[in-house]
Amino acid sequence: MTVKNSINQWIDKNRQAHITFLQKLVQLSSTQGNEKEVQESVAKFLKALDMDVDVWDLDGERLQKHPYFYSNRETFTDSPNVVGILKGTGGGKSIILNGHVDVVPEGDHAQWDHGPYSGKIVDGKLYGRGATDMKGGNASLMIALDAIQSLGLRLKGDVIFQSVVEEESGGAGTLDAILKGYKADAAIIPEPTNMKIFPKQQGSKWFRLIVKGRTAHGGTRYHGISAIDKAFVVTEHVKELEKVRNSRITDPLYDSIPIPVPINIGSIKGGDWPSSVPDIVELEGRIGIAPNEKMEAVQAEMEEWMEKLEEKDGWFKDHPIEVKWFGARWVPGEIATSHPLMNSLIENFKEVADKEPVIEAAPWGTDGGLLTQVGDTPSIVFGPGTTGLAHYPNEYIEVEKIFEAAKIIAGTIVDWCELD
Repeated sequence: MTVKNSINQWIDKNRQAHITFLQKLVQLSSTQGNEKEVQESVAKFLKALDMDVDVWDLDGERLQKHPYFYSNRETFTDSPNVVGILKGTGGGKSIILNGHVDVVPEGDHAQWDHGPYSGKIVDGKLYGRGATDMKGGNASLMIALDAIQSLGLRLKGDVIFQSVVEEESGGAGTLDAILKGYKADAAIIPEPTNMKIFPKQQGSKWFRLIVKGRTAHGGTRYHGISAIDKAFVVTEHVKELEKVRNSRITDPLYDSIPIPVPINIGSIKGGDWPSSVPDIVELEGRIGIAPNEKMEAVQAEMEEWMEKLEEKDGWFKDHPIEVKWFGARWVPGEIATSHPLMNSLIENFKEVADKEPVIEAAPWGTDGGLLTQVGDTPSIVFGPGTTGLAHYPNEYIEVEKIFEAAKIIAGTIVDWCELD
């Protein structure tokens, strides 16, 4: 019997214990600021595998010094990162297995058929907030590690399992792990990809556009300049930039994505009195960043594009748009489709799933950009969750996919790190 057959059989024989563990993880609410209890469960699991476990609250002072840091929190007490290290015997390549435990709020409970933290299983689907994004993916990683350790397999390369916080609000958990020194030759992140393989992930950044007008009485509005009217000119101008930016993208991995790097206006604020012409409007939005782009270059392009407004409307010559960058940001990332880890993951997928994998570019950002660009750790996103269910009511994950992903990832770890 081959090593991989032994791993797959072990995973099949130990399904129920891992299902029960995942149910417990889902039943523990881990919205921002409430991650401690679920992280304690993860740390306990890793210690039982005889891994070296590091638990720490994020270092706010260290993070504040980095240009890619963002969080809406001032302190991170009781929101720890957990890292478990399976030390190799030497001579093999190292790998990071990275997953986040923070989840978005559950929303209106009335929209859930089962409680948002029930962990209930119906027709092979495990329900609950975070089941698909991404505690189910984390479970796949831990199942793979459990199989390797339980079978006494010795790897040459190090395996670094990271259970991080703050992914949903900008990636501070992964960034702090990088700044603490956790890096590797490559990484896998089991975000919900529907079992597709994503070698590329877009980034994004939030912006604010301040549109100026001139106030006047509503009864003589012709004496004023409505900032709301000018805001319509600005939004159309933004749509043109979106077209220009997306026309450059010819990568076939984006063929199934209608707008690879969207620019979305998500908020508009303006005016303070019905009988007055509004003199200020603020537009807030998100600009997508292609995997091969740098944030700084995208910012500069948008600022220069806003300066071109005066060519369309003379008002903007003396009243230019103020562009401000604020809030959340996700760093883009990519790994070569010919990278050895890609080849290994593809081959293990074919062995386990008995079909060719779908390889695409991610339509959203992940911590893979930080790992790739800041941590010099090329990253692949591949996981068992369902993309369309992330952040939705009745979030669930197919239990069978968790174990399928675990087998694929375990085989990839063995190939990548090598058996001693």
